[in-house]
Amino acid sequence: MGADRDYYEVLGVARDADATTIKSAFRKLAMKLHPDQNPGCKVSEEKFKELGEAYAVLSDPEKRAAYDRYGKAAFQGGGPGAGGFHGGAADFSDLFNEIFGGGFEDMFTRGARGPRNGPGRGADLRYDVEITLEQAFRGNEREIVVPRAQACEPCKGSGSEGNAPLETCATCQGAGQVRTQQGMFRMVRTCPACHGRGQSIKTPCRSCGGRGQVQKERTLAVKIPAGVEDGTRIRLAGEGDSGIRGGPPGDLYLFLSVKPHALFERDGPDLYCRAPAPMCKAALGGEMEIPTIDGERAKITIPAGAQTGRRFRVKGKGMTHLRGKDRGDLHVELLVETPVNLTAKQKKLLEEFAKDCGEEAHPQSQGFFDNVKKFFDANSEPPAR
Repeated sequence: MGADRDYYEVLGVARDADATTIKSAFRKLAMKLHPDQNPGCKVSEEKFKELGEAYAVLSDPEKRAAYDRYGKAAFQGGGPGAGGFHGGAADFSDLFNEIFGGGFEDMFTRGARGPRNGPGRGADLRYDVEITLEQAFRGNEREIVVPRAQACEPCKGSGSEGNAPLETCATCQGAGQVRTQQGMFRMVRTCPACHGRGQSIKTPCRSCGGRGQVQKERTLAVKIPAGVEDGTRIRLAGEGDSGIRGGPPGDLYLFLSVKPHALFERDGPDLYCRAPAPMCKAALGGEMEIPTIDGERAKITIPAGAQTGRRFRVKGKGMTHLRGKDRGDLHVELLVETPVNLTAKQKKLLEEFAKDCGEEAHPQSQGFFDNVKKFFDANSEPPAR
């Protein structure tokens, strides 16, 4: 890029841009061009330096006035602005402090400040559990085997053979981060040698390879409460991976899935089922037994002439509420079943029955065919002139 590139062009703003516009443009480009975002890219690094130089001038009213009048010559030799622009690293550190509210170093090294050799919380774990609808109704207890990270016993979780004391990292001198200078900019990165811990292991533990943790299976007895639904999440505090260097353990989360049921469908605390009823029972009426989720039977009374789709509600025979003793309801939808595989005698009886039946016996059919007749009569009339 040319040394004579206009500062306004560098920031991508008009020459009459106000301070807020200049600051916003600088912030956006600084996020994009920072060397941490473009590792190893010399072009981005040069643009980043040029960007800082442009903002240092245009953000200062006196320097900007000098630049607008004399250009870059104002800061060279004995130019009018030469004494006010040094371009040192300290100046640009202050510059980024002003823009990003917390420092040039903080903006790109969040989480890397100071050594991380203290205790760390263990990771949370997930375990999927499949149960039946009956188990969801009653609740369930079972044993599960969970593989998880536990503190290495020989090294007491330190990662050092024989739990020997850790040494101060020679690369960062225990700071957990390293500072580098690139031209006028000072940058801070997590120490690549100790990964921010500030300490190093001289002789790694043979049992865990220096990790301080080993994978082991743990058998747990878990209780699934009655009333859980598909997708319910249960948290078991402290049953996740063990903490790092004496830190607290993570948690274990059980994710429940309920298998589809052959008879019932669930909607919250209520259950739904379809019950086939013989044609004669639907016509004459009578009682009918329905299975319930608790293994018992419930009776429903079918009125004479009941049709397919008729619904009945059995109170208190649905699912258990998750946080309470009450139960939902069972909703039964009637499905009138037409007889099949009739004998000759049965067919003859039905034929005689059909002859004896009048319109009163099939009100829905009669109403339907009356509407059909009206439809065809209306469409058979000649069009009006």
